[in-house]
Amino acid sequence: MSYAVCMIPVAHVRKAADHRAEMTNQVLFGECVRILEIHAEGWFSAEHLFDNYYGFSRLNQFMVIDELFPLCYEFTGEWVSPLEMNAQKLMLPFGADLSILKAGLPGLQFSYEGLVHTAKDVSVTPEILHKLGSLFLTSSYLWGGRSIFGIDCSGFVQTIFKMLMINLPRDANMQVAVGELVGFLQEARCGDLAFFDDEMGEIVHVGMMLGPSEIIHASGQVRIDPIDHEGIIHSESKLRTHHLRVIKRVI
Repeated sequence: MSYAVCMIPVAHVRKAADHRAEMTNQVLFGECVRILEIHAEGWFSAEHLFDNYYGFSRLNQFMVIDELFPLCYEFTGEWVSPLEMNAQKLMLPFGADLSILKAGLPGLQFSYEGLVHTAKDVSVTPEILHKLGSLFLTSSYLWGGRSIFGIDCSGFVQTIFKMLMINLPRDANMQVAVGELVGFLQEARCGDLAFFDDEMGEIVHVGMMLGPSEIIHASGQVRIDPIDHEGIIHSESKLRTHHLRVIKRVI
């Protein structure tokens, strides 16, 4: 079985082997996927090793490797970080995986002097959760996005928890199955995940609670809004935007 590691800042994952197909996910620099099948015209289907999410990407944006290299749980720690790879400059988004820098893969030389976020050294506190979430403030909403350049609601909370060595599934309707139920909004604390449904009762949105009355989430852009027992209230328009279904505690 072969694997591939992303060699560009952000690689798109699509629903089909076509540039016009819906983007469902992204793979950040240094993240690895399991190759399932090579397709025509430079496409391949793969499973992301971080969350087992399936999709199609362009093979020329990855390097094929026979064996996985060890993870060091070190990530780029700034909004954007410059990296030199074989004398070529790449601008990496927050949360790109730096394990490849220590992998010793042939033909690759790296130079990185930016801030490193070492997940193994981070204690899970309200302060660090707030700090990690706030790095994304004003980042635009992008369906299937997982980066500072554009991110969706579930990608946002997944990335925050990845930086704390906590793996969450990719989509909101998958994430809602994780953790323990928080019975009342007043009991919510920083780091709890709030899930919201549509008129059909389907989970369609997720955000991270900052406390019992405030939430940070990706909706139009990453933003902080007030929340009550009915749901989210847009801090500027004062309109109710999302209907609260359940709150879960994952840490």
